[in-house]
Amino acid sequence: MDKKEAFIAVIQQHERLIYKVAGFYVNNLQDRQDLVQEIIYQLWKSFDSFNHQSTVSTWMYRVAMNTAIYFLKRSKRSVKILPVNEYLTDFADSTDPETEERFQLMHQHIRLLNLLEKGIVMLYLEGKSYEEISLLTGISVSNVGTRLSRIKEKLKNQIAKSK
Repeated sequence: MDKKEAFIAVIQQHERLIYKVAGFYVNNLQDRQDLVQEIIYQLWKSFDSFNHQSTVSTWMYRVAMNTAIYFLKRSKRSVKILPVNEYLTDFADSTDPETEERFQLMHQHIRLLNLLEKGIVMLYLEGKSYEEISLLTGISVSNVGTRLSRIKEKLKNQIAKSK
């Protein structure tokens, strides 16, 4: 398998990851499509330098998150409230209106977090360990724990105030 075929196989296997990160950081279809293209381009540029010291998905998360943050800063776009959509999480659809309402409320408040906090929460909701979050964000493992505790407290307070 040549480089191009290997890259395409990796992208197809982890396509959902790219769309999830893009959907978490931008709010409209055009921006999401632009960001997805930019993420894929950056993955292609760094594909040769991927040294398999981490998993492919860890490498892709790191590239995707860094690209999303740079994309937003470069374009001077503000992060606005995003519609909850299929790219944000893979939670099962709930027929319970109370559960759905709590889910919507939680996402409304997550959208108000800063870029790093959003990234940490997204990875935490993905089930990533503190070590993986540390590797992906470039902050220490103990800092991940501290930031997650503060984010949880912040979300708890914001939700309590909104009731």
